Amino acid sequence: MNQEDLFKKLIAHSKEYGFIFPSSEIYDGLGAVYDYGQNGVELKNNIKKYWWESMVLLNENVVGIDSAIFMHPTIWKASGHVDAFNDPLIDNKDSKKRYRADALIEEELAKIEGKIEKEVEKARGRFGASFDEKIFRETNPRVLENQQKWDALHNRFAAALNNSDLGELKQIIEDNEIVCPISGTRNWTEVRQFNLMFSTEMGSTADSSLKIYLRPETAQGIFVNYLNVQKSGRMKIPFGIAQIGKAFRNEIVARQFIFRMREFEQMEMQFFVRPGTELDWFEKWKETRIKWHKALGFGDSNYRFHVHEKLAHYANAAVDIEFKFPFGFKEVEGIHSRTDFDLSQHQKYSGKKIQYFDPELNESYVPYVVETSIGVDRMFLQVLSASYCEEEIDGGDGGKDTRVVLRLPAPLAPVKLAVMPLIKKDGLPEKARGIIDELKFEFNCQYDEKDSIGKRYRRQDAIGTPFCVTVDHQTMEDDTVTIRYRDTMDQERVAIDQVKSIIAGQVNLKRLFEKLM
Repeated sequence: MNQEDLFKKLIAHSKEYGFIFPSSEIYDGLGAVYDYGQNGVELKNNIKKYWWESMVLLNENVVGIDSAIFMHPTIWKASGHVDAFNDPLIDNKDSKKRYRADALIEEELAKIEGKIEKEVEKARGRFGASFDEKIFRETNPRVLENQQKWDALHNRFAAALNNSDLGELKQIIEDNEIVCPISGTRNWTEVRQFNLMFSTEMGSTADSSLKIYLRPETAQGIFVNYLNVQKSGRMKIPFGIAQIGKAFRNEIVARQFIFRMREFEQMEMQFFVRPGTELDWFEKWKETRIKWHKALGFGDSNYRFHVHEKLAHYANAAVDIEFKFPFGFKEVEGIHSRTDFDLSQHQKYSGKKIQYFDPELNESYVPYVVETSIGVDRMFLQVLSASYCEEEIDGGDGGKDTRVVLRLPAPLAPVKLAVMPLIKKDGLPEKARGIIDELKFEFNCQYDEKDSIGKRYRRQDAIGTPFCVTVDHQTMEDDTVTIRYRDTMDQERVAIDQVKSIIAGQVNLKRLFEKLM
């Protein structure tokens, strides 16, 4: 199955099994806005819990807050969002479609990368175990030719971004004959900047209303509360403040399902450090965060670091953690060394002193900040993409069957346990309900009695339920049940009083946290 078909199946699966619905669908929807269904909200909450507890429980010097979406408009002037929060956009005159100019060039770079990887994979298949990838990349003429193209384009692109040269971005698009994916033509407009913030008004009358913004990021809510948290919590540097919350961006080029949306959720942590130590902490958090992702078991080779070509106005170091989605490697988390820019700006614009007295140095200073920022929705898509699997299995009658299974990490699965009576009589449903009544305070359980036991197993596989318990006539005799394991489909006869401990040992977040220590 090619990656495009896989992605389409993933989107269809998300709707069919109650993970993600198009928002306002009965009114034909609203572009780039989605709702989380009954299974989606459980998975999403489990992802947030994994992040939150790994931040505030595993780190004694990290605490959490929940700041308001509406904030004083001067905050966004101080942060630079009013003047500099822009995307370079370009229109195709034939298709009337609008694109991000930088995204078009990045896709061209990815195409060249794809040609290189194709040559490498062909050679790997040809030479087998004797294949030396390093030597092949350094000597193969086609690889070298494409690498030279990539380097030239990459260097030119990086320079244009760093210089904010919109004319050069358009020239790069023209020189590389980049076409509109819809019309197939190169009939482009000039590149121009577009501010991404949503604005509204607060006040009872037009004359007294105040123009405010829906926050485009959650970080500023942390910065303006720095003094409140530091003083009320008697926090000593280094320390961090974590937050999960909604943010809003008027994305003109929203695409790839929930990867880029106009309303989304962020998990951010700002870590306040002594000036001069920020790059050491940057490296520490960089390694900590990649370990957090890899602990989910989706394959280390599916992750990579991408160093920013153009640093934001507030940063002196920045790197993205990218995951291999069906549509290629894309960012899921950013780690940034933000220097003292944000606190210094808020000190300047507010007129309030925002400093920390360091008893070891016997001096006051504005702390530097290292940020980790992860999109909940992108993380959700990462987990879904990595877990989706179609596999051929024994159909039971000598033939073959196909099952769709979400191999979700058990601690993240929306439903941990499904309890099923083999038939709907002879006291089996009541016995099954009794098991659920006993376990529902520990795990998210689901009762299912409709259709054959095989079809019920398939439904639970499709939503990623790691355990299914079947109640049959033997259960009524000896209080044992059959427990089925999602990934292996193995079945085991166990006593009812063992079910709780078997499941608890697999679904506890502690299993993931142990990999982080």
